[in-house]
Amino acid sequence: MMGHTATLMTTDPILTLAQWLSPAYPVGAFTYSHGLEALVDAGIVCDATSFRAWLQDTLSFGAGQNDAILLAHAHRAEDLSTLAELDDLARALAPSAERLLESEQQGAAFVRTVAAIHDLDLTTMTYPIAVGRAARLQNLPLPDTARLFLHAFAANLTSAATRLVPLGQTEAQAALTALTPLCQQIADQALSQPLEAIAASSFVGDIASMRHETQYSRLFRS
Repeated sequence: MMGHTATLMTTDPILTLAQWLSPAYPVGAFTYSHGLEALVDAGIVCDATSFRAWLQDTLSFGAGQNDAILLAHAHRAEDLSTLAELDDLARALAPSAERLLESEQQGAAFVRTVAAIHDLDLTTMTYPIAVGRAARLQNLPLPDTARLFLHAFAANLTSAATRLVPLGQTEAQAALTALTPLCQQIADQALSQPLEAIAASSFVGDIASMRHETQYSRLFRS
């Protein structure tokens, strides 16, 4: 059972969130490309311009927006039944088996680590629900949690693009820098969005995640 007791934080919340959402935190984010590998294989994403366009769409119209809304609702959830419903919704929104695995496996790894380090009573949840719940229990501010979560999502896909396209490190970071204000905007908007605002129209990326499941040669798990 998940406990309801919040922990009083003595560390700067930003530093805690930076640790949780850094590439060093053992959630295996580096093994997932969110369908990008299939898009590169098909020649749809082939340079910095096409990568930036895909990432912008994914943030604005796909998992970026949806996960930020789910995280916000998980952070505000007052009871276990609400959390369970949010987790069910997060699973139902996955457009492919690999995208579901991406959220489930990262969520499970995050819960194992954060529960052990901070002595939290958590059960396995999908990634955005787990981060939102853990942040609530640790008294971490929701706006910062949503912003850093979304930026970490974008940064991980930028790292994947650096290896897959491939992109030079400077042009990859330039793309991420250009989209950082969008991460903040989407995260801030998600704080006041109802669940009914969840929608997905990033069809190219969703179909790519399905095609990736049968792709012959793969570096990534999604």
